[in-house]
Amino acid sequence: MKQQNKDLSKQIEVLTEQVRYLTKLLYGSKTEKSKYTAPDGQIGVKYCDDLYRLERKFKHMSPGKRRKQHKKHSKPIVEKFLDWVEKSLFYGKNALAKAAEYTLNRVNGLKAFLNDGRIEIDNNPAENAIRPNVIGRKNWLFSVSEAGAKANAICLSIAETVKANGVDFYQYLMKLMTDLPNLDIHRNLEILNQYMPWSKKHPSCMRKIK
Repeated sequence: MKQQNKDLSKQIEVLTEQVRYLTKLLYGSKTEKSKYTAPDGQIGVKYCDDLYRLERKFKHMSPGKRRKQHKKHSKPIVEKFLDWVEKSLFYGKNALAKAAEYTLNRVNGLKAFLNDGRIEIDNNPAENAIRPNVIGRKNWLFSVSEAGAKANAICLSIAETVKANGVDFYQYLMKLMTDLPNLDIHRNLEILNQYMPWSKKHPSCMRKIK
């Protein structure tokens, strides 16, 4: 199961990369544009724009409702988009040809969000969450040991997961440090579910005001 989740997380970035390639074609260098006419790229960008426009409408729906809306509205656009990619003849090493090849090699990843309302249309939230840590990656060279680097990665992952769930990290950390030493987790391991960042049992004072 862990391996399946890992493989899927690599695949769902496909739409993000697709948009990057198409945007590069339309707004990149003149040399890149000259290899393919702008309308070819504009067609692909239009499909992506339509999908993201729908996604903004579905963003705050429950996973079940999102799945239904994806099936009804997003799936036909995805199918038309893939049909366009398959039937279009793109050759060479230009941006549009790379985008087409990238997409066809990751069709399952592109369709993943259609079947599960919990899955985002792309991995932009994850990329944005780790960006501050990536910027400071040279600092992480001085973790002294492999164990130190691993501990640092765990702490940063917890921090970003807490923030992603709308919980104040300082308050969350205080609760963990206060409660966990007094819990008999060896006999009742399931009690840790109450302390997960996404738990609904966190007091309202720990929630960030949006």
